[in-house]
Amino acid sequence: MASDMTPQTPARDTDIESVSVLNEDSRRQMFAFIRRERRPVTRDEAAASVGISRKLAAFHLDKLVDAGLLRARYASPGGIRKVGRQPKVYEPTDNEIRVSIPDRRHELLAGLLLEAVLTEDDGETAAHAAVRTAGRRGRELGEAEREQARPGRLGAERGLNVCERMLDQHGFEPVRETPTQLRLRNCPFHPLAAKAPDLVCGMNHAFIAGYLQGLEVRGVEAALAPRPGECCVELGPTRE
Repeated sequence: MASDMTPQTPARDTDIESVSVLNEDSRRQMFAFIRRERRPVTRDEAAASVGISRKLAAFHLDKLVDAGLLRARYASPGGIRKVGRQPKVYEPTDNEIRVSIPDRRHELLAGLLLEAVLTEDDGETAAHAAVRTAGRRGRELGEAEREQARPGRLGAERGLNVCERMLDQHGFEPVRETPTQLRLRNCPFHPLAAKAPDLVCGMNHAFIAGYLQGLEVRGVEAALAPRPGECCVELGPTRE
């Protein structure tokens, strides 16, 4: 999470920007060539792979570096040291690009379920382990946010401001219906949630409730309030 209270660029926006860089044919072909080579590639090799000049290839390669798709360094191709300056070489980064509208976070759900399986206690059902794991993950996220941001006392409105940013980054598409009411327009685990609504909704609820607890937000609770086509959880004033 961020170390301050300012909004950060969502990961999906960065992915969209990276995909847009690949819209140019020569750039996309060079990127595919470099990925296939599985070794550092020089500008001359990249240029030859698509039949363009070295200068134009350098322009496109730098765009790919700026987008986080390639990394560049100076090295001797094949590890053979030669006299003079080493050429600039390019190789793929480990970044994964995923663009989905609306946002989907199946890897988060899979990670929670895997952790639940690995930590399941004797006599505990798989569903209970999954909900427990989701709650703990949310609480740890809230505690880390509070430790880094040090926001002080968080009432309903300020607390929801912080929650709104986290939920947006996780693909829930939060909408502020009132100053103390937050509705989540998207379920990032759809369509898997439709196959096991009790399990996934229970995990969603536990994750968000745990986050509120770890962040120490007063006067706000997460409640199950299913609506067609939306997340099953909403945040609102604590009920008596």
